[in-house]
Amino acid sequence: MKKNLSALSICLFCLAGFTVRAQQQQAQFSGDLELNNNFFIRDTLIGATGTPQYDRQKSGTESWLTLNYSNWGFDIGMRFDLFNNSNIIDPNDSYSALGIGRWHIRKSIGKLHVAAGYIYDQVGSGILFRAYEARPLAIDNALVGLRLQYDINENWKIRAFSGKQKKVEKQRNLFEIYDPLVIGGAIDGYVSFGDSSKVFLAPGAGILKRTLDDATMNTVVSNIGTDSFQYRFVPRYNTYAFTLYNTLTAGNFTWYVEGAYKTQEAIPDPVRVGYFQDRAGWVGYTSLSYSRPGFGITLQAKRTDNFFMRVSPLMVRNRGQIAFLPPMQRQNTYRLTARYNAATQELGEWAFMGDVLFNPTKKLGFGANYAHITDSDGQLLFREAFLESTWKMNNKQKMIFGVQYQQYNQEVYEVKPDAPMVNQVTPFVEFVQKFDKKRSLRVEAQYMFTQQDLGSWAFLLLEFNIAPHWSFTVADLLNTDPRKLGEEIEKPQPDGTLKKQTPIHYPTVAVFYTYKSYRAGLSFVKQPQGVVCTGGICRLEPAFSGVRFNLTARF
Repeated sequence: MKKNLSALSICLFCLAGFTVRAQQQQAQFSGDLELNNNFFIRDTLIGATGTPQYDRQKSGTESWLTLNYSNWGFDIGMRFDLFNNSNIIDPNDSYSALGIGRWHIRKSIGKLHVAAGYIYDQVGSGILFRAYEARPLAIDNALVGLRLQYDINENWKIRAFSGKQKKVEKQRNLFEIYDPLVIGGAIDGYVSFGDSSKVFLAPGAGILKRTLDDATMNTVVSNIGTDSFQYRFVPRYNTYAFTLYNTLTAGNFTWYVEGAYKTQEAIPDPVRVGYFQDRAGWVGYTSLSYSRPGFGITLQAKRTDNFFMRVSPLMVRNRGQIAFLPPMQRQNTYRLTARYNAATQELGEWAFMGDVLFNPTKKLGFGANYAHITDSDGQLLFREAFLESTWKMNNKQKMIFGVQYQQYNQEVYEVKPDAPMVNQVTPFVEFVQKFDKKRSLRVEAQYMFTQQDLGSWAFLLLEFNIAPHWSFTVADLLNTDPRKLGEEIEKPQPDGTLKKQTPIHYPTVAVFYTYKSYRAGLSFVKQPQGVVCTGGICRLEPAFSGVRFNLTARF
């Protein structure tokens, strides 16, 4: 802790010194702040209980302060992170720590670009390597090390990187790094077939090597040694992975294709939980789209086979991810349409998705989406059909309405043994009324029909905006026929009669204030247990009851 605070003091001192000496230079100083405060109110009816925050701590905080300074061709930045009784790392536990969560120094020397520190980057679509951050899911997969990029010419560039991944572990120091070493590189280009041609290519290739440390290898060897003799194998320190990708643009068509392969290594056995198997892995992904004014269509397909790419075989869930597998589900935004999400399956997945947009007039638009995902054996994991229409009635009124149908394998995605397949239908409507240049009202109404999981839901939201500063929201999520897994809507009473369970309300009341680059929000929230996802990466969130204060600022 003292080491982190000392580093922070040194960085702040350096930035202050640079600012003073740069009065005659073209210096730039910027930053941003994100602050989340949760105040927990125990509610046993919805399951908001049993964690340190509800039982004794009563509050939790997360904060990120980023500072950036540019001068003399240098780009210098750092981020101070603070966690006080936070449940963002583990929703069922508490975490407290503070320190430098990220720092970087960048410099361009002619055609050579140098970056040191915490690096965020990706190769191709990210299948081979992607270092990124997704704060709502407690993901900060920065590569701590060095990256070099050389511009061969205006169309071709080559880069190489080496380092270790930032650590995100339950009840461990988030300001440490994992021990295994990652090294890789990529080459990217651009090819045009003449100045007047409408055909372009953007090819690329990448390579990556991950080397285990001795402590991790010893743990893997110990695990294999306890397994049955027929399943034992010799694990490898080094794992190699390769990818080839290309984007072809021809007029209104765009076609992206990528194939990645990794050599054999120890990965989790999906059948014999707690043990490893020795497997190579590969991924094939393609996306074909066509667009013209008023019409667009996109088709995607992905095949995944044992492509478990982590800093070590010991990492599970969202920890230590090196690779990023593109999601194959529509990114839904409404409360109920976004309740069930298909997390990418690293060990085996067939996935297909199609999306169509059609705008016959400026006032009328239609959208349709279909996604179908199975495991390697053809077992259905996820299916979604989505229809939507947008109608601009006049300059002051707009309506969006549609319907969603889903089949969701709760047993696989939420690791709930013997849970039935969720089948749900959700019609929805959104209406926007502008009263004048400043005031507007937005109304959302949705209803989810399902006989599985927690039962059917109704949602109603009213949002009143007074531009440019104020926004007020009142919403209610109603569990119309609450149930637990395996229970019926009605429960037998002692006298043998049936009595319906009481519907459960999950209200939200919120106010937001925006001034220039500052935004503050205060809300009272009750929300049910559910899965939270960002770009196909998901985690299960428990129920929440309490007050939230959020502040974001950029300067």
